[in-house]
Amino acid sequence: VSTVGENINIVEQQIAEFIGRKYAVGLSSGTAALHLAVKLCGEQLYGQPKVGHGTLEGHKVFCSDMTFDATVNPVAYEGGEAVFIDTEYDTWNMDPVALEKAFEIYPDVKLIVVAHLYGTPGKIREIRDIADKHGALIVEDAAESLGAAYNGIQTGCFGDVSIVSMNGNKIITGSSGGMLLTDDKEAADKVRKRTTQS
Repeated sequence: VSTVGENINIVEQQIAEFIGRKYAVGLSSGTAALHLAVKLCGEQLYGQPKVGHGTLEGHKVFCSDMTFDATVNPVAYEGGEAVFIDTEYDTWNMDPVALEKAFEIYPDVKLIVVAHLYGTPGKIREIRDIADKHGALIVEDAAESLGAAYNGIQTGCFGDVSIVSMNGNKIITGSSGGMLLTDDKEAADKVRKRTTQS
């Protein structure tokens, strides 16, 4: 029922330590975390938008094609155009081969929003390598994969900004809530300010 307090601070610290990120910011939902993550990346890539405009206006964003709509909605909130990347057979997550092909078609894309579906990590190391090769940022939607690891590294560690969810249907739940994860103190402080009415 509050956005601040000792219990929230402790849970943020515990989640950050468990996952292996420097900062976790508790939010009302994983959806809110996704929106703020996309907004942060849009500002980093393209600067502050004019009043009444989104940070991704006029830009395409590569997105997982098999996911809950909350993964992709923030791209639309921020005025971007989602380009859906095909799913691979092993995990039902974003296919790194299809992602590389998408960069051949749309070489100017600088943001990828990738989800780990049903608690199963996608091939996120390969996706991270492709993003780095093309100078793209990653928003990692680990809403459903808190506790899952890829090659021994927790999901939530691979994105430039990542999120987890504590919704009632998730592995660890607070009935509702979510967290934004980052190693950037300035980004964490910006999100904290925005979510406490600035």
